[in-house]
Amino acid sequence: MGTIGMEEDIYTISEVAQRLKLHAKTVLAFVRDGRLRATKVGKQYRIAKADLDAFTGHRPPEAAESAPVKRRRHVEVSSIVEIDAISLETAARAVTHLQGALKGRSPDDGHAQLDTIYYEEIGRLKLIISASPETTARLLNFVPILIAD
Repeated sequence: MGTIGMEEDIYTISEVAQRLKLHAKTVLAFVRDGRLRATKVGKQYRIAKADLDAFTGHRPPEAAESAPVKRRRHVEVSSIVEIDAISLETAARAVTHLQGALKGRSPDDGHAQLDTIYYEEIGRLKLIISASPETTARLLNFVPILIAD
């Protein structure tokens, strides 16, 4: 979360939503997933003008003259794997191993996530992987091994 100085303009989620012509829930989602910096004051968020400008790409005149900000490229892959005719026990074992493998990922892959759904009535396991290309490839390579009966 950002910090807010007393001399700068600050906005509520609703005010930012009005300025950007978005729904307040959309702005709140931006704050919660870290795309828009904000400071929590009590139970509400406040967004500094500088953070809103950074989010929208607006640069104040003094910032235009400063050196460019160095950014790191981030690449993420989302994959969905559906496995039919798999028992609950085999699915549970596979998910446990994949979650363990995910914990051993590179520290640079901080946003990696594995979501799973098991449809017991049809014996289908759905894996939803969101991670770096390397971590995704590693997890996908484990799948055939883990689901073998």
